[in-house]
Amino acid sequence: MRARLLAASLALLACAPREPPHWPEGGARLLLPAARWDRPGEAPIELRPDGRVLEGGEVLFVIDSVGRVVDDDHEPVALLLPDGRLVGTNERFLGYVGVSNAAPPWSDYAWVAVRPDGSVMHFGADGEREPGGRWHGCEGAALRTCTLVTHLLASERARAPGAGFSFGVGVGIGVGF
Repeated sequence: MRARLLAASLALLACAPREPPHWPEGGARLLLPAARWDRPGEAPIELRPDGRVLEGGEVLFVIDSVGRVVDDDHEPVALLLPDGRLVGTNERFLGYVGVSNAAPPWSDYAWVAVRPDGSVMHFGADGEREPGGRWHGCEGAALRTCTLVTHLLASERARAPGAGFSFGVGVGIGVGF
């Protein structure tokens, strides 16, 4: 009986998501500003200096100063590596994040950009552009952090019903990478 319980426990552990590579030491250095993204037709996103990212007062995820992203239960979600690769649990590639633009995992081309003035632009597969509001408080070195948040939320948007495509990652309530 005890052997069966041990085997079952080990099987459950084997199925648990593994932290992204280099998790303990972290990845890209990020500045965590007090910032706000005002989005058209949607609730604003707040980025707090403690790394919490909120929508409507609810924590969506938390970022730290070495590129680690955890969910609201502090479970690993992703790690931004210094070279711009975003890696999720079980070593899933989640795209590239540069200083002011980010590309999804299925493309080499940017799908979001955060300009130095804070304005956000979404890019469609056929080249169309869609304004996405404006970040306030993301000047200078903080721009990459705001680009990361924008990319993570664009990933969630891509998974939304009716979005037309999905790549199996997400950020938000009860959903992890």
